[in-house]
Amino acid sequence: MTNVTLSAMPKGNGFQATVTYANGVSISSAEAFPTKAKAISAAAMKLLDMPDRLEEFDAPDAND
Repeated sequence: MTNVTLSAMPKGNGFQATVTYANGVSISSAEAFPTKAKAISAAAMKLLDMPDRLEEFDAPDAND
């Protein structure tokens, strides 16, 4: 099964956004956000900014 996790971890005075793919690769924001909701929203926007990563899910050789 292919999945992506959007998360928020404490960083400084706020939260850091992270996108984690099923294969273990994760991408975190450089900046901190004031709330968990804003951090997770930022992670979602980051995911949408990388359509090639999403297209890989439908590639014929993708591992499910």
